Amino acid sequence: NAMQAGCWINIAPPFNIVELESLAELLDIDIDYLTDPLDIDERSRFESSDDIKLIVVNTPVLNDNTTEERTLYITVPIGIVLMPDHIITISSYDNSVLQSFIETKVKGFNPQDRSLFLLQLLEQNVFAYLRCLKDINVRRNVIEQEVYESSKNSDLKKLLNLEKSLVYFVTELTTISQIMLKMQRTNFLDIKHDEEKMDLLEDIIIDNSQAQEMANIYSNILGGTMEALASMI
Repeated sequence: NAMQAGCWINIAPPFNIVELESLAELLDIDIDYLTDPLDIDERSRFESSDDIKLIVVNTPVLNDNTTEERTLYITVPIGIVLMPDHIITISSYDNSVLQSFIETKVKGFNPQDRSLFLLQLLEQNVFAYLRCLKDINVRRNVIEQEVYESSKNSDLKKLLNLEKSLVYFVTELTTISQIMLKMQRTNFLDIKHDEEKMDLLEDIIIDNSQAQEMANIYSNILGGTMEALASMI
């Protein structure tokens, strides 16, 4: 199929390696750009070669128990490939970040403005972490109430599941923070002369560090609760 210039190509499961290979060939990009983000253990990072840029950013999703982890949330990679005429996104999990664009819920979204699209993706990702952190905090409060009434082993397990999610969040939010600061410093998105975009990136960096701080605080609170519960049990 002929692809229009400025279009957004979103690749969603089920994946077929043959199709991915022929798409990589058609677009003249390294197949790794499409397959790396499908690895659940892929860390958030960015790289570029010639005029093609790859950004991998991890996003939080509810754990549907397809992984061995006993945790409420896991983090999964989204791959974003910026090309001169196209932007490609690929992820092996349904996630709220890509969904918000698919459902056109993001104000001012225009896939032809690739650097703005990437900034909006990073922004939606921070929002996703903040929503999940809020959910974890609500659940923590509910379990804490149960703890004071019953102090059972099962409560400790529930808290442990929340704690694991927070460990993932702290790790990823820290990495994403470093990535965005480096993008800002190296002008990775070629937006140095665009004040609005530079301001937006600055805002996202601030929001991200707030999410990072929240995850740290919740993690500390949870640690204290679990210690108290363990000694009560």
